[in-house]
Amino acid sequence: MRKEYTRPVSKPIDGDANVLSILTSRVSRTADKSLIEYKTDNQWKSFTASEFYELVKGLAKGLIRKGVQPGEAIGILSQTRWEWTALDIAIMSIGALTVPIYQTNSASQVQNIANDSHIRMIFAENDEQRDKVESVIDDVPTLGEVLVIDKTHAQYSVIDTLLELGKTITDATYQARVDSIHGDAVATIVYTSGSTGTPKGIELTHRNFVYMANSGIQSMMDICYRPGGARLLLFLPLAHVFARYMQFYSIGSDIVLGLSSDMKTIIADFQSFKPTFILAVPRIFEKVFNAASQKAGSGIAGKLFASAAQTARQWSMAQQAHQKLSMWNRVKYAFFKKVVYSNIMDVFGGQVDYAVSGGAPLDSSIAHFFNGVGLPLLEGYGMTETCAPACVNPTSGYKIGSVGLPLEGLTFGVADDGELCIKGAAVCKGYHNHPELTQQQIHDGWLHTGDLGDIDKDGFIYLTGRKKELIITAGGKNVSPGILESSVMISPVVDQCVVIGDKRPFIAALVTLDLNDTNAWLKAQGAAPVTDLEEAAKNPIVIAEVDSAINRANQQVSRAESIRKFEIIPESFTEANGMLTASLKAKRNVIVKHYAQLIDTKIYVLRSGK
Repeated sequence: MRKEYTRPVSKPIDGDANVLSILTSRVSRTADKSLIEYKTDNQWKSFTASEFYELVKGLAKGLIRKGVQPGEAIGILSQTRWEWTALDIAIMSIGALTVPIYQTNSASQVQNIANDSHIRMIFAENDEQRDKVESVIDDVPTLGEVLVIDKTHAQYSVIDTLLELGKTITDATYQARVDSIHGDAVATIVYTSGSTGTPKGIELTHRNFVYMANSGIQSMMDICYRPGGARLLLFLPLAHVFARYMQFYSIGSDIVLGLSSDMKTIIADFQSFKPTFILAVPRIFEKVFNAASQKAGSGIAGKLFASAAQTARQWSMAQQAHQKLSMWNRVKYAFFKKVVYSNIMDVFGGQVDYAVSGGAPLDSSIAHFFNGVGLPLLEGYGMTETCAPACVNPTSGYKIGSVGLPLEGLTFGVADDGELCIKGAAVCKGYHNHPELTQQQIHDGWLHTGDLGDIDKDGFIYLTGRKKELIITAGGKNVSPGILESSVMISPVVDQCVVIGDKRPFIAALVTLDLNDTNAWLKAQGAAPVTDLEEAAKNPIVIAEVDSAINRANQQVSRAESIRKFEIIPESFTEANGMLTASLKAKRNVIVKHYAQLIDTKIYVLRSGK
């Protein structure tokens, strides 16, 4: 390695324990205090730590009664909800493997995952998901039954059934099973979202989760042991390893974990649950910023918001440079803090101290805006292969533009070709049914991430691009598309931006629009709304806004790396049409192939005969 940096552990971590130990440790500290909160009939209800442990134990006993053995795979096909968390811990506590399946996966995707992991049973959220599984059940030889979580047509759910079955299993029998499962046992197989090909199953062990939950807690003590209590509202899908990790981070500390999955009510949920920190992808923060900007409009209120946004960024940049604003700007900042910034903080419930951002590059202007408003976006980085987070910015001394410091006990390295590599207890056991890929990606203990980056003198990690997504133009210029794409997507009308140009004479972009956001923005500009995406793509006001977003993005790169042409696509990139992953990442190769004719005829005009 050309560079290495290890963050030492402040307190030894025992990684040989079962995942259940994360919950039992919480029970030993705060048995009668709220642990899991969930919404039903528009009211928040809760489980104490001891109540949730008894629930998990009862479900695990029910699984034992049904004959579930260590090493057998059990699927969960559901949105985020308390049953997901309870079933997950119950399954893993007795040595079986949880296989998360996104509720948006197609029947054929469910079939592929089930066959690859030899799933024995699947917990489906509702009748719709059950029907999806049963449509392919004849093609999954190992799948014995599909159990429905919801009480749709029955008085009792599968939760009630398992609890009843488990009554014939003694505590001693259950504890003996728990005690037989150690750190090196595989706890779960998590399938990647597949942005660069067929999803691969990644084997994560009990050690991965136990060690990294405790490492995360020790790395971010002031978030999870906040004076007055810490609260996290988790709304990302638990099928994603980042959200799943955060449930263990919360349970292993003193955080009250709120679970929600309805994005239509997320603002109301923030305001009623009142989280003290939040976890989200950059797109959420971009949409909050755009909504605030559009609400202000283009009149006096719009000018006030624009000035407030500029002042917030100035404050943040001064803070990052360890400088102070001028007296005049300090007066403006104090005024905007009362009049504008407090309203934005109220969107998140008014109690949020920090937000953790991950999953995609965070544009620096968004980071500086929220930092100035009073909500530091602590950017982090990780992979499914590292049990989600591998590094994150600290709450004190964070550096905007970096993805932070390694979590305690982890080592980051920079290889000779600039690739970031990771070593430590976070690294997965390997790729399920793909020993050749395991040998290719993990050697001498180092996980080769495929990302390019650097480490500064203080140990902060910086991403500079992705090896596989690096665009090399016909002129030989290497271009990392992420910084351009994340910048363009700040525009209030843009939904997705995909930069292209590999082996082409210049860099270009394919842009899609968000119809609702576009109409909200047009209204704020005093312009007439559009009826569909095709009309939006031809609207000169919208085109001018996209052009401005492209120009702003180009200011961050050299002329050779800049976007020279763009095309607005009058369609959406979605999971359904195969152009987005379940974690909402654009599938560049799929998109370029799908729009090959448009690219060749409208962007790169081919000469006749070539």
